[in-house]
Amino acid sequence: MSVTSSSGPANYLVCASQRSGSTLLVESLATTGVAGRPEEFFQYFPDSSQAPQPREWFAGVADPAILELLDPLDPGVVDTRDSATWRSDVRDAGRTPNGVWGGKLMWNQTPLLISRSRIASGALRDAVRWLFDGTDPLYVHVYRDDVVPQAVSMWRAVQTRVWRHDGSDTDEHDDAVYHARGIAHLAGILVDQERQWRDWFAAEGIEPLEIEFRDLVNDPTKATARVLEKIGQDPELAPPPPLKPQSNSRSKEWARRYRDDAERNGYPL
Repeated sequence: MSVTSSSGPANYLVCASQRSGSTLLVESLATTGVAGRPEEFFQYFPDSSQAPQPREWFAGVADPAILELLDPLDPGVVDTRDSATWRSDVRDAGRTPNGVWGGKLMWNQTPLLISRSRIASGALRDAVRWLFDGTDPLYVHVYRDDVVPQAVSMWRAVQTRVWRHDGSDTDEHDDAVYHARGIAHLAGILVDQERQWRDWFAAEGIEPLEIEFRDLVNDPTKATARVLEKIGQDPELAPPPPLKPQSNSRSKEWARRYRDDAERNGYPL
């Protein structure tokens, strides 16, 4: 089991998949000022210094009707930092002055963390412990039971490249286009990521702090307080939600439409 050290401030790692609500949780935690600066440190490819770009989510897909809806690739800039420098930068960036470190890791990013660590075993847990001088963080598992709205949300995000809603007015008429096969491709990725996390936790004997999307969205302050308590911080510091859900009437309509298409065509549900 992952345990919090009683001798000092805790490290925690939010384990999730895209569009699971994890951004709402980590930004709520960051707002407290005592729960680290949890960001998605592990998403950047060394050969481009960029997170996965829209078309990289569709590697191996040749359907022009999907690809024409996605921005072309940007080569970016090579990240030349060695392992030790990268680790130091990640540790510094994720830590608040009280010593608490927070971060977020998606399953698709685990090979990048392992590669950065250069751990001979090639094991994910060894790579995580390498970050924290041989200790385990508190693992926080954020998940979404219903993959359909999750995949719809991700399909919209990869088209628009808008991944968060800070409370400003949303545009119901953005240029995202419905495409059942595009959503199905992402749904398959998201289902696999969640399966991989659950299998890994079971194999490693880890009992993470579990937070489901609906509970998080319904009461983000309570979900944040649960994490704060686990890392030895005052749960009363949990703030009102700093973000609003990006889902709107079109998202709901696309989810209904995709369910019909999925039942006809055998797409992931």
